[in-house]
Amino acid sequence: MSPVRLAAIVGIVALHILVVIALENGLARAAMNIITGPLDVKIIEEVTPDVEEPPPPPPKIETPPPFVPPPDFEITLPTEATTAITQTTSVVPPPAPPPMAAPAVKTPPRSPTKGLSRPDYPPTARRLNQEGTVVLMIYVLEDGRVGDVRVEKSSGYPKLDEAAANHAKLRWRFIPGMEGQNAVAAWGRFAVTFKLEEA
Repeated sequence: MSPVRLAAIVGIVALHILVVIALENGLARAAMNIITGPLDVKIIEEVTPDVEEPPPPPPKIETPPPFVPPPDFEITLPTEATTAITQTTSVVPPPAPPPMAAPAVKTPPRSPTKGLSRPDYPPTARRLNQEGTVVLMIYVLEDGRVGDVRVEKSSGYPKLDEAAANHAKLRWRFIPGMEGQNAVAAWGRFAVTFKLEEA
């Protein structure tokens, strides 16, 4: 290391030591007080100027309407004649409905004057001494023939019921039911009694 550089380093270190010593002794603070000096602070109050209120507006004076004297003569207006118009409506009563025709009298089918033939007694029912009454519902056509047969009330024995229904369908002819003057198909009720004494 050259002597010049060594001398420079030693000078720099010595300068730093002097600055530190000066700061510790308060030399920098004394210098700042000398430079700036004491500060004088004053508080100035704000002065607001007095504002005068505007005077109130003058009161409004209403002017009276001009006086118009009444006329010296009287004006009369002609009265108009009014006519009352009344609307009258005449209500025509509706025509009376035509008289209703009397309903046609209905009559059920019935047996002919000579009576109905008796069905044959079933042999099995005779041997077993079976008796009873069968009530049949029979649909009689317009010509008196039998269209359908139903057992409405059984005699209690199927053989007797079957014999009565088959005989009625094959052999019986009736006077058909009537509606007024016309023959109509209708149901009729007929009973068949089986008794061994009459067989």
